[in-house]
Amino acid sequence: MDKNARIYIAGHRGLVGSALMRNLCAGGYTNFLTRTHTELDLTSQAAVEAFFAVEKPDYVFLAAARVGGIHANNTYPAEFIRDNLAIQTSIIHAAYKNNVKRLLFLGSSCIYPKLAPQPMKEEHLLTGELEPTNRPYALAKISGIEMCWAYNRQYGTQYLAVMPTNLYGPGDNYHPENSHVIPALIRRFHEARLANAPSVTVWGSGTPRREFLYSEDMADACVYLMNLPDDKFIPLLGQDRNDGLPPLMNIGVGHDLSIRELAETVKDVVGYQGAIEFDPTKPDGTPRKLMDVGRLNAMGWKAQTGMREGLARAYQDFMAANAH
Repeated sequence: MDKNARIYIAGHRGLVGSALMRNLCAGGYTNFLTRTHTELDLTSQAAVEAFFAVEKPDYVFLAAARVGGIHANNTYPAEFIRDNLAIQTSIIHAAYKNNVKRLLFLGSSCIYPKLAPQPMKEEHLLTGELEPTNRPYALAKISGIEMCWAYNRQYGTQYLAVMPTNLYGPGDNYHPENSHVIPALIRRFHEARLANAPSVTVWGSGTPRREFLYSEDMADACVYLMNLPDDKFIPLLGQDRNDGLPPLMNIGVGHDLSIRELAETVKDVVGYQGAIEFDPTKPDGTPRKLMDVGRLNAMGWKAQTGMREGLARAYQDFMAANAH
């Protein structure tokens, strides 16, 4: 990507989009196209096409999505499938109509089957049933991957989907109900420390294993992929094939830890002195979700931020955001 290229980051204020902005700014890119939700309704095909026709982005990072944890996915399944399908359909088609050079579509590890072999490889997509709690969201994201692939084959576009594992970091959502596990734990342990609460209750049994990637590392991987030379990038796109491997790349750290270990690490980072209790009546979700990141590692990229270091930075960010 040329340093002066016109780069559109859809969802630039979210956890993913803001990390991409910081990475690109640090890399010397200057020509960003950004719109807030109030300025541009991404679920409106007409509004998105008008924006693309005027602004003519060279590169697109499609990081806008309706996201949330188990509770939010269970409560708002209609919005999760409708909004995500609308957003990605509008942007992918507008990118094609306006000759965008490359597009990076960000998905989620929940696209993989509930009982996929571990670690999960890119070719495990669509080989089994999905986790029911986030199936509407997962199906929307799978449709986005298929759409990138279809446009690559039919129109010769250069659209790549990336599947980051569970993310955390600066600008995360710390909402008490609708947040993911790490920001939820940071908030809970922080509030318990302030209140001198004797214990903190964590949903589930504590036994499921999860992989977590610091958001700044995720952004670095995305920019790395977008900057690959044609001879490395084009073979990833499936322009010449309709079987086997979709235009999909896992982004992760390649190792995981139990929710119990995660809770203990967050407790330690926050400095909470009380006990941790687990509530086995609450859902655990998938027993294990670990990404196989062999393909990305073989291309020359590896995550740099350790779990404890990342959690400490995330907690600093939470403190800064809640200093009032």
